Amino acid sequence: MLQSPTMVAQGFTVDLNKALVFQVGHLGEAYQEWVHQPIVSKEGPRFFESDFWEFLTRTVWWAIPVIWLPVVCYSISVSIWMGHTVPQVTLMVVLGIFVWTLMEYTLHRFLFHIKTKSYWANTAHYLLHGCHHKHPMDGLRLVFPPAATAILCVPFWNLIKLMSTPSTAPALFGGGLLGYVMYDVTHYYLHHAQPTSEVPKNLKKYHLNHHFRIQTKGFGITSSFWDKVFGTLPKSKSAKSK
Repeated sequence: MLQSPTMVAQGFTVDLNKALVFQVGHLGEAYQEWVHQPIVSKEGPRFFESDFWEFLTRTVWWAIPVIWLPVVCYSISVSIWMGHTVPQVTLMVVLGIFVWTLMEYTLHRFLFHIKTKSYWANTAHYLLHGCHHKHPMDGLRLVFPPAATAILCVPFWNLIKLMSTPSTAPALFGGGLLGYVMYDVTHYYLHHAQPTSEVPKNLKKYHLNHHFRIQTKGFGITSSFWDKVFGTLPKSKSAKSK
């Protein structure tokens, strides 16, 4: 059984022991407050009554590198086959990763944390990111489902083709996709690992701060670089107490 089986908002009761996706939209304006009250349990909720759709929402973390790293390697190889040197391709890949970090920040800040209140907007937000804030330790819904990633790769690829040459586009795409893999694996690590060295310990603290203390700041996952650039880096507790 999940913790807190029911919650009431605006006269509507959310039953956490029943499929949630088509319930949360009824919360209306109360949805934002409800979804940002996390339930810290490794047992995730059921999303759909349908076993097929439920299966599509659950992804083990290691599926991400297993599925997407071969695509990364193939994409990078295409640019080499088309005549670019290894140093040139390496630079393109690094650029692709850098572009991904900006996308990671932008998507998290402006799409994943968009304010919703209508039934379908709440439902879509819950599927996209709200479920992660409500159940941040659900290990099977922490990485992005491969089917959804494959769909999103299409506009991403078309955008890269539009902004680059036929021979550089594959390596840039591969770099961006590699950045995504690094992001998803890092995200899982930050929630479920117990780092001992300083850098990952600080990164974990920075991310969990976003979940449990100040959810309107700290939108980076793999680094806090863009939070520093755009002024959304949360202050530390010691800084706030001064």
